[in-house]
Amino acid sequence: MKLDTTLAMSAEEKFGILEKLNAGEVLVGDGGMTHALEKRGYVKAGPYTPECTVEYPEAVRQLHREFVRAGADVIQAFTFSMDDDMGSSEAKHGAIKINQAACDLAKSVAQEGGVFFAGSVCQTASLYSQGAGKEIVTKKFREQIQIFIQNDVDLIIAEFFANVEEAEWAVEVMKSTGKPTAVTLCIGPDGDSCDVPPGECAVRLARAGADIIGVNCRFDSNITLMTIGLMKDALDKEGLKPHLMAQPAGYHTPDADRMGSAHLPESPFALEARVVTRWDVHKYARQAYDMGVRFIGGCCGFEPYHIRAIAEELAPERGKLPAASDKHSPWGEALKHHSQPEIRARASRAYWENLKPASGRPNCPALSGPGRLGLFQ
Repeated sequence: MKLDTTLAMSAEEKFGILEKLNAGEVLVGDGGMTHALEKRGYVKAGPYTPECTVEYPEAVRQLHREFVRAGADVIQAFTFSMDDDMGSSEAKHGAIKINQAACDLAKSVAQEGGVFFAGSVCQTASLYSQGAGKEIVTKKFREQIQIFIQNDVDLIIAEFFANVEEAEWAVEVMKSTGKPTAVTLCIGPDGDSCDVPPGECAVRLARAGADIIGVNCRFDSNITLMTIGLMKDALDKEGLKPHLMAQPAGYHTPDADRMGSAHLPESPFALEARVVTRWDVHKYARQAYDMGVRFIGGCCGFEPYHIRAIAEELAPERGKLPAASDKHSPWGEALKHHSQPEIRARASRAYWENLKPASGRPNCPALSGPGRLGLFQ
């Protein structure tokens, strides 16, 4: 099979997201804009608001471009947590200006690369958790979604929802727009914040009308896929067939509690020792595909090289390599040209697939356990 190394088909030639998924194609999502831009110096940890879309638009544009070059078929406008109720004092530009700038940046890069452009809403901060009813919460969702309708997104995603009821309300509002609808919960195998099991969550979201259902953020790929497996089993039992989506955190979280990476004592400023390798991501992409997930990306901690690993692992199924593969050979093959023989010996899949990376920190534990004085207390 000859692999196409072009970026993607033109926007005029592409089918819609659901048409592609219905045809059995796999879509590669983008990575974690928030953490990536925080590391680059454009987002403040804590508020995590995206005023950089106004203040440093070229930084945001460049990261979008890197994800597209790495193989992303769908990029999300960087509007996470940005409405006037959820913004911090740092977000002095206002939600409308910030979100419109985010849409302008993502849409222009999507058109440039011939990929899909998505907008996302997230849980309503204190509204739902403090007992606001459905009418108030859905009004907030309608306000959040309006900017995406005005900018004609290809997909609306409800992401980072901890409670299935609030997610159901979001789906109801999103479906009223006529746009394809995806919803991802930030939960593990224990279920949502009210102990609703993952399988029941998935069934409820499917019956609410979500086209794509899955899990994003907080947990690593192993835990994320375990959770999606529970969702899939319940959906299959009920004869429901939404498409499945995975966007895990890019950090190893085997010792996390139900709040995931946010409760680890290293969060958010010392997570580097937990970052997944590109080889971890190859394994994740293959496992996700084999279990039937067809929208495969990443969330916080996923950098462009991680997305490239997804696209490279699934190149046989997709019929193409990402553009960024012109500077990367599968499984270290280019190391054959290194001047040192001990480095040349590492030019094999067996070496990298079986490597157990050391942290280089002799006084540090392998696992630390969750710190319970975290963000959600």
